[in-house]
Amino acid sequence: MLPTTNHILYASDLGKGSRPAFHRAVAEAIKHDAQITYLHVMEPMNSTSEAMVESYLSQDSMASLRQRGVEGVKVKVENRIKAFIDEELDGVELPKGEPLKQVRTGRPHEVILETAKELNVDMIVMGTRTHSSFGQLLLGSTAQKVLHHSKAPVMVVPL
Repeated sequence: MLPTTNHILYASDLGKGSRPAFHRAVAEAIKHDAQITYLHVMEPMNSTSEAMVESYLSQDSMASLRQRGVEGVKVKVENRIKAFIDEELDGVELPKGEPLKQVRTGRPHEVILETAKELNVDMIVMGTRTHSSFGQLLLGSTAQKVLHHSKAPVMVVPL
């Protein structure tokens, strides 16, 4: 039996160049009569910055600040995602309705893989900006890490 595609995870960094990957996810959703989940991963503050802030605040103050800050940013990101989807769909109707939206915090490749597993998606669509082989070797990329560790097929769209 041929595999089916019922649920697509679209992972985005909300960059200006993310449109081609979103358009591909939409085309695949229409082609396969599938649901799209739009995922944005917020990276946590790096340890050096966090240590500097912690040196001025108590642990309780830091925890409260972190929680309020993350929740505030999540709301803003969700609003940006909604505006992006509305603008990009521009009247295009998806078979399963508007994409579901998720904003999570963590290391992007790990969160994308965890979310794909949790949602039991059939495909991951994401973009990549790294064009040189040396750049990929030296820095690695989120797309490359997802591609090598995903159980679901990954469609990587050049941005």
